[in-house]
Amino acid sequence: MTVPESAPPSAVELPVPAPPRWQPTLLLRASAAVHGGAAAITALQPHWWPWTAGAVLANHLQLTATGLWPRSSALGPNWTRLPPAAVQRGEVAITIDDGPDPQVTPAVLAMLAAHRARATFFCIGERAERHPELTRACIAQGHAIENHSYHHRHYFALLGPRALHHEIARAQHGLARLSGRMPGFFRAPAGLRSPLLEPVLHRLGLQLASWTRRGFDTVRNEPSEVLGRLCRNLAAGDILLLHDGHAARTPTGAPIVLEVLPPLLAAIAQAGLRPVTLAEARREAAFA
Repeated sequence: MTVPESAPPSAVELPVPAPPRWQPTLLLRASAAVHGGAAAITALQPHWWPWTAGAVLANHLQLTATGLWPRSSALGPNWTRLPPAAVQRGEVAITIDDGPDPQVTPAVLAMLAAHRARATFFCIGERAERHPELTRACIAQGHAIENHSYHHRHYFALLGPRALHHEIARAQHGLARLSGRMPGFFRAPAGLRSPLLEPVLHRLGLQLASWTRRGFDTVRNEPSEVLGRLCRNLAAGDILLLHDGHAARTPTGAPIVLEVLPPLLAAIAQAGLRPVTLAEARREAAFA
């Protein structure tokens, strides 16, 4: 299947201005207090260092565990569901990660078009630049392109502030050039992050988004299992996660997403729900 190529818009939308000052979460403020208190106590009572070091270590373990929980908001704002106004309208969001993929994305677009459904594609910047026609096709068909980092590195959560900024900003500006719209949402690779991520997202005007539930379609090769995970307790406001890139294959070699998406869209329609992009949900919530 060939995908029609559309010309990029002549102007790129400006990003939504970020709040003037980043506000750390309660957990981050408490962590700063632990570090400061441990340093002060150790300076006054050096022989207490095993206890103060233990407190700092325990805090780091807590931060690490929180970063390994993709749906946590303890490190910063995180969309795990659509806003209340979208829930009232009976909306859900299908989000598709790790593309674009020349073997999979065109078929995904055809399925969405057949159901008149919109989706949010969290694109890897390097892949989008390699396949610009697919990125433009997503936009031309009414879908949204959002930021999934430039390289999708497995050690993304271990990057320092400068490396994080470079990785995300490079994808941000590359995707904007291709789509004509500055992404407003970011999803961390595999959903894993560190306490250093939120200040970077704040400076770039990006909102972290995870999901309500995922199908694990990069590792599971049974479509019914993936579909069951996504449809279990399906309700308005859900953010659902699938993959067009790095998609697992069925025993017959078909990408899982292509087996799961049609029945998922049918289940959404049967439940009386309407798929929207994350950008639509946020924009409509702002005017609700």
